[in-house]
Amino acid sequence: MRLDIGIKTAYRLLPTAYYDRTARMFHALPDKLHSMFESPIVQISLDLTSLDEAIEMAQVAVAAGVDWLEAGTPLLLAEGARAVETLRAMFPGHPIVADLKIMDGGYLETEMMAKAGASFVVVMGRAHEATVRYCVDAGRAFGIQVMGDNMLADDRVANARWLASLGVDVVIHHIGYDERRLVKGLSPLDELAAVVAAVDVPVQAVGGLSIAQAIACPSYGAPLVVLGAPLVIAANDFKPSGSDLGSILREICSEIRKTPMPPRVNR
Repeated sequence: MRLDIGIKTAYRLLPTAYYDRTARMFHALPDKLHSMFESPIVQISLDLTSLDEAIEMAQVAVAAGVDWLEAGTPLLLAEGARAVETLRAMFPGHPIVADLKIMDGGYLETEMMAKAGASFVVVMGRAHEATVRYCVDAGRAFGIQVMGDNMLADDRVANARWLASLGVDVVIHHIGYDERRLVKGLSPLDELAAVVAAVDVPVQAVGGLSIAQAIACPSYGAPLVVLGAPLVIAANDFKPSGSDLGSILREICSEIRKTPMPPRVNR
């Protein structure tokens, strides 16, 4: 698919059916975030280096029932804010996560992603406290939610608790790509229950999940399920992983939504 028609033209070409209440409620009423997680939500990680391929995968994913779209780090490095702008133009009814992995310049980078059309931006739990706080401040100012990522923390449970105390809206419990390639057998499920118990914000698990593990995430109390490498992205070359992606995603989405979630504990 060619992407030379421009953002404004893309908006005009979208059918009215794309415009639903989800995104408008999301941006206008951020205090409703918790109510959005009363049932599982499926997010696809577009960890690709080509915007054309990312848009094609997003179209397949949306048709298969995926709820949220993530502009993955490789895509943002390759295409910049244009990736978020294009996803927002073409999928206005779907929340968009900008996985920027912010380590510094928190206010500016959060503002940039908000103005590009992102619904969420990711700040790292290894960043300075000031950076996390500036991301949260910018999130409140510009109507974007902030995800705090505990990847590479010495104590991921404590780091998740710290991020939540600073005001992030979602905690990402994350085993990194390089880390799990070097240290075999690591899984975010190992500490997922402990992270969920430690915080009063929604949690998602990220990092090399198998299909069965992804489907199981809601049963741990982590309602936001991320599908990425190796399920839908080839782990070594950051390309779409197969030709039957639509059928695979449709089945995974169906099974995730059947997974019962434990009652949420009010702290």
